[in-house]
Amino acid sequence: MNPSLDTLNHHFSLPGTLHFVNGSGDLPVAEIQTPLASARVALQGAQLLAWQPAGAAPVIWLSRAAVFAPGEPVRGGVPVCWPWFGVREGLPAHGFVRTRMWQVRAASTDASRQVVLRLGLQDDAGTRALWDHAFDLELQLTIGATLSMTLTSRNTGDRAFTLTDALHTYFCVADIDQTVVQGLDGCDYLDKVQNFARTRQSGAVEFTGETDRIYVDTAADCMIEDRVTQRAIRVSKSGSSSTVVWNPWRDKVFADMAAGEYRQMLCVETCNAGPDQVTLAPGQSHALTVRLAVD
Repeated sequence: MNPSLDTLNHHFSLPGTLHFVNGSGDLPVAEIQTPLASARVALQGAQLLAWQPAGAAPVIWLSRAAVFAPGEPVRGGVPVCWPWFGVREGLPAHGFVRTRMWQVRAASTDASRQVVLRLGLQDDAGTRALWDHAFDLELQLTIGATLSMTLTSRNTGDRAFTLTDALHTYFCVADIDQTVVQGLDGCDYLDKVQNFARTRQSGAVEFTGETDRIYVDTAADCMIEDRVTQRAIRVSKSGSSSTVVWNPWRDKVFADMAAGEYRQMLCVETCNAGPDQVTLAPGQSHALTVRLAVD
């Protein structure tokens, strides 16, 4: 049973800084406002919906046509993909945790006046029907002038398991035609548009059509350069050796994405995906971290 807003606010609100409200579709959302930044985090899916450093334009993109309903994925923000990334026949795309209600474990401010929010999820009969393993999953968000998200996977069972995962971050850009991604020059990628053909990146990633690539064996920072606004967003990571870059372009139609919105969004995803997989023995854990900064 999910706690009420009154219960959440009684135990976890931070006066003048963090409180819980009914968001779209009556789904509970943590609203955060500090001198450093503002943010919104949905408890369904532990999904960051917005992050905006003080004095800066929004960094995280959310579709105008996004669907907010129990058990439905939300187009935009930072969906948590776990324990698999991508499509599996007969199973939910990108795993099952992005449509489940997470529990608030803690909320606080640190010495730098950043908000630290911890959300967690454990296995139950519903998850084991889809993936028969015992686990504890925690997302820690540290929200300030920079943003850090750490997804920690723990094997609480008596059998090893293998997973893939992602912090599937959607970024705001002014015009995808005038946006490039630096930091992947010389990296090989699996091109999902070309039946997973392996190709080597030369120079910056530019966008002239549908782009869906898994860059492999890369731990480097990526820089999203928005040439219209002259803004750069740095994406740093750890616990990941693959990066997905995605823009659907004009020909792909999604019911939860408004016409033409592909021009104002770009996904640069911190992943363990494709051949990059994580195996955890009983008692082991793995941390996947992404850090965002506006340069």
